[in-house]
Amino acid sequence: MGTLSGKTAVVTGAATGIGLATAERLAAEGAHVFLTGRREDVLAAAASGLGPAATAVRGDIADPADLDRLYSAVRARGRGLDVLFANAGVGAFAPLAEATEEQFDHIFRTNVRGTWLTVQKAVPLLNEGAAVILNASTRAVDGWPDFGVYAASKAAILSMARTWANELKGRGVRVNAVSPGSIDTPGVDTVVGGGDATAVKAEFAAAVPIGRLGRPEEVAAAVSFLASADSSFIVGTNLFVDGGEKQF
Repeated sequence: MGTLSGKTAVVTGAATGIGLATAERLAAEGAHVFLTGRREDVLAAAASGLGPAATAVRGDIADPADLDRLYSAVRARGRGLDVLFANAGVGAFAPLAEATEEQFDHIFRTNVRGTWLTVQKAVPLLNEGAAVILNASTRAVDGWPDFGVYAASKAAILSMARTWANELKGRGVRVNAVSPGSIDTPGVDTVVGGGDATAVKAEFAAAVPIGRLGRPEEVAAAVSFLASADSSFIVGTNLFVDGGEKQF
């Protein structure tokens, strides 16, 4: 039996990258996983790969109506919610002198408002002993150039994790965050674009003490740990999954 046998989980941004790897890991540990994401065809393919252990509900976390549909599906299963990985987010290279109001609004609408809505609307469904994990980023604390708007949005997520950990602890709900470092995901290619992605990934990898980019599966393992009873005495923490970037 897996560490999450019989549990119900929700993973946002689950169609690719860290979200998909986490959905796969949680399912392997015995959970039934509700996957949500904006691209219906990619999401359906991801859920199909997990078989009966998964339910796909297309949606955008920045749209309250989409989140209502997601949680209606969870409620209809009749077992509440044991694990929530609020993973969905967007990013962009946006140096201070060039960042636009549109970029700022898009990033904060999804990463901050969307994450807030994702957790707020889940609260009535959370079972006693449930685990909520927010996806933050090492960029929230490292001052990496050109990531100011994105980093600020992730810093807000870290702040929310600490507050929600205090607010929900009386119900036995544990709230924690993971902060991935430089991870090799399709999102990097999307943000960077074109042939620049290879050079940017090489730059990122050079800054990692162990000398390579992380894999989505390595973040998924950390999330699975925080979702399980193995982390029962861990509350309100931020777990770096970064190959040592913030440790040296």
